Amino acid sequence: MRIAWESAGAGNPVLLIQGLGYARWGWDPVVPALAEAYRVLTFDNRGIGESDVPPGPYTAAEMASDALQVLDEAGVERAHVVGASLGGMIAQELAVRAPERVDRLVLCCTTPGGAGAVPMPARTVALFVEAAQLEPEVALRRFVENALGPDGAGLVDEIVARRLAHPFDPSGWQAQAAAGTTFAGTALETIQAPTLVIHGTDDAVVDAANAELLTERIPQATLVLLPRAGHLLFWERPAEFVRIVAGFLG
Repeated sequence: MRIAWESAGAGNPVLLIQGLGYARWGWDPVVPALAEAYRVLTFDNRGIGESDVPPGPYTAAEMASDALQVLDEAGVERAHVVGASLGGMIAQELAVRAPERVDRLVLCCTTPGGAGAVPMPARTVALFVEAAQLEPEVALRRFVENALGPDGAGLVDEIVARRLAHPFDPSGWQAQAAAGTTFAGTALETIQAPTLVIHGTDDAVVDAANAELLTERIPQATLVLLPRAGHLLFWERPAEFVRIVAGFLG
């Protein structure tokens, strides 16, 4: 498996794991500031960007193995791990399966999965149904708008342009989506790493109540809710996101 990754900055390593349909450029708003204090590793999950697109469906466990491959290739024994959305599910698998590789864990806008998780908000479910009848670029714009909180309207054009400049393989997207929809959760109570759970209160993609479930089930977990922030909170509030995450990582 070829996984495209890059490194920025120096210091204690931090591995950033993106979500569905976003390659490593999805971390661009926060990498420069984090790289002032850390060695920041970003990569394209399997199925997108410059990484391989093997036949799907994928699982979060398989994608966690890819993340470990990045650490191995970067020569990193132990790192802080930050995962967003599907990347948060991957990060949970990584922390459970390879606890010796994870220093501190940050779970952003994600879910514990399984039957006990709070379902996707009705607004987003309805959009998935409607999108099948829309022109692709119209649907893309609607999904970007849906992923932003009430203060994020000014970011829509920029993110849509970035998405259009980095088109993804539809089969890879579907295979990644399967990893999210089939994620049945993992043994959160066994996570040894101190954990920060951060979520926007206006997230229309993953209900913020899932952040509370994660915090309750992970032994050393702290919850931070960002008022009026949506699913792409690290785009909407990058400076605040870096301040909170860096304060937690130390």
